[in-house]
This record gives sequence, C-alpha cells and structure tokens, in this order.
Amino acid sequence: MMQHAMLQVSKNRNQNRQRTRHIEHTTSNFVRSRMSLLLPISTSPGFSPRESISDPERLISGTPAFKTWPLDTSREGNVRTGIWEATPGTTKSIKGEAFEFCHILEGLVRITENDGESYLFRAGDSFVMKPGFVGSWETIETVKKIYVFVE
Repeated sequence: MMQHAMLQVSKNRNQNRQRTRHIEHTTSNFVRSRMSLLLPISTSPGFSPRESISDPERLISGTPAFKTWPLDTSREGNVRTGIWEATPGTTKSIKGEAFEFCHILEGLVRITENDGESYLFRAGDSFVMKPGFVGSWETIETVKKIYVFVE
C-alpha cells in the first residue's frame, strides 16, 4: 500500500512538472531565463511585424502586402525562422541557393513552377522549396505561414 501511494505521488509530481513546462512554453509572454536550443514558435508573436510590399521586378499581379515576424536567426544569419503573412496577389518566387520549409497556418496559395506544374496549399499543408526553385507564388486568400529559410 505504501509503495502504491509513493508511486502515485511521484506520478502526480511528474504530471505537474509536464503541465507546468507546457504552460510556460505556450504562453505568448514566454520569457527564456537562459539560452535554449529549443525554440517554441508562437503563431501570434507579441511584437509588431516588419511590413513591406512586393519588389516591382517580382510583381506579376495585384498589390500584395507582406508582414514578417522574425523569430530566430542562427548560423551567422544563414538560418532564419519566423512567421510571414501575405495578402492576395502574385509574385515571382526565386530561391537561388536557398532552401525554404513552409507550413501554412491560414489561407490559400497556388505555387506554380516555371515548367507549369501547379500546387495548391492551404492551412495545415507543409512543403519545401529547394535551391534553384523558380516559379510564381499566388496568394488566393490571405496566407500566414511558419518559415525556415536556409542559405
């Protein structure tokens, strides 16, 4: 009986620790007390985004506007992580030597490779644009994504 009670107390402590860690890492006011190698990504960052418009050389149609919330930079700026949002419009997408992972949080986009192959992505979808990718990015419904950009 005593062993069972001690086991239950230990189990409850572990559950409480896990619950506490979960709460600490999911609040929007999460403050790291030390440099961590784990980065929780808030899809609603608590700071103002950097706002921009399409580079005229890349604009195909519409008047898309962009918001970027940079969340992390590492490896001397060669790896960038953040949240990005775009309003409807179409732009030319050129990755050059960069690799980009995207996870769509909201909205709808059509990405068309230069050879004409087209893909539709919506909330919950993920994809990678590899180095050398050239095509168009059409935001059909305002889109919000998590990105990891590697140069």
